[in-house]
Amino acid sequence: MSDYDTDFYTWTKQQAAALRAKDIASLDIDHLAEEIEDLGSNVQHAIESHLERLLLHLLKWRYDPAQEPRRGWRLTIRHARRELAKYLRRNPGLQHHPADYLDEAYGAIREDAAIDTDLPLVTFPEVCPWPIEQVLAADFWPEATA
Repeated sequence: MSDYDTDFYTWTKQQAAALRAKDIASLDIDHLAEEIEDLGSNVQHAIESHLERLLLHLLKWRYDPAQEPRRGWRLTIRHARRELAKYLRRNPGLQHHPADYLDEAYGAIREDAAIDTDLPLVTFPEVCPWPIEQVLAADFWPEATA
């Protein structure tokens, strides 16, 4: 059994040292490949998570008449957009992922928005009311309901 199975931290240090030393014989190629793929998946999941959080707060911003939490929602929206921009800048291979994931993300958070706001589900459109360009745009703030 390798350190990969019993002490992941030590395994990562050993593998990093072997990579730097170009000690091919010491590399655990199968597990390294698996971990590298997992890193890519983690970036994709982070983008999805930030997009879902952004959509949830845009819905609350637009449809929830509550005034008290609006400053917090604004900060959350700004933070999610900033994080998405950072991930997309660092991972150009995922530039189209927010657009590809938009419908699925919206479907996932629409019900969350109803639960979070105590508003009826029908309050929120069945499909995302904004194109991805607006969702990601720093200057886009959907008009709140009166």
